[in-house]
Amino acid sequence: MVDSSNDSGVGIVSRELALIGIGAGDPDWVTIEAAGVITSLDVLFVVRKEESLDDLVEARRAVIARHRQTPLRTVELRDPPRPWRSASDYDVAVAEWRAERLVQWGAAIDAHLDDGQCGGFLVWGDPGLYDSTVTIARDLADEAADSESPIRLRVIPGISSVSALTARHGIPLNRQGRSVEITPARLVHDGLPDGVDDVVVMLDAHQTFTEIDPAGIDIYWGAYLGTDDEILIRGPLAQVRDDIVRARAEAVARKGWVFDTYLLRRR
Repeated sequence: MVDSSNDSGVGIVSRELALIGIGAGDPDWVTIEAAGVITSLDVLFVVRKEESLDDLVEARRAVIARHRQTPLRTVELRDPPRPWRSASDYDVAVAEWRAERLVQWGAAIDAHLDDGQCGGFLVWGDPGLYDSTVTIARDLADEAADSESPIRLRVIPGISSVSALTARHGIPLNRQGRSVEITPARLVHDGLPDGVDDVVVMLDAHQTFTEIDPAGIDIYWGAYLGTDDEILIRGPLAQVRDDIVRARAEAVARKGWVFDTYLLRRR
C-alpha cells in the first residue's frame, strides 16, 4: 500500500502503476526486482496490438507463470490502430495515437485499479528504450496527481534488445573513444551520420540497410533475440545484406511477424 498526503495534511492512499521490463525474449532475462514486482501485482494490464501477435501475449503469460504462483487478474486492452504508416504527417499521427492510448489506459486504470493496489504492464525489453509506455504512464500520473486517488509510477528496467544483440554477437556496444547512436531506421536512409561510427538501428520494417552505401561497414543483425527462433547474421554489409533480407522474409512467412534490430559499425 502506498501512502501520501495532500496539501491539507490529510493522509490519502494512492495507486501504484508498475512498468516492468521483461527483457528481449528469454524468460530468464527477467530480473529479481521485476520478478518481485510481478508477485505483488493486483492486476495486470495487457495491450494487444492491432496485428495478431499471439506469440507476444503467450510470452508474457510464460513470464507470469514462471515468476508467480497465485492467479492474477488481467485486463486486456485493444491497441488503437497505428496510422503513421500511411499518414502524411508522422509526428501528428503519433501524437494522436498516443492521445487515444492515454484515454483508453486511463479509463481502464480508473475502472480496475483501486486505492492501495498495484497494477502493472509487462514491457518488452527495457521500458526506457524505444517504448511509449513510460511516456503515456507519466502523463496518466501527472493527470491524477491532484486527485483523491493519485498514481505512483514505478519503472523496473529490463534487458533491452540492444544489450541482447551485442551479447549474442559477443561484441561491445561502444568502442574506445567513440560514441554510439541509437536511431529509428528512417533516419539512416543516407547512411551513417557524420562523426558516428557505431549506429544501432531500431524499427526497420523496410530493410533500410540495403539502401545505404555498404563500403567499409559491418552489420550485426539479430531477430527474435532470446527466443527459440533467434536468428543472428554478421559480416561486411555488402556481403551479408542479401542473406539478411532472405532470412527476414522467411521468418515473416513462417511466423507472420518479426522483431529485429542491428548494429552498423564503420571499420
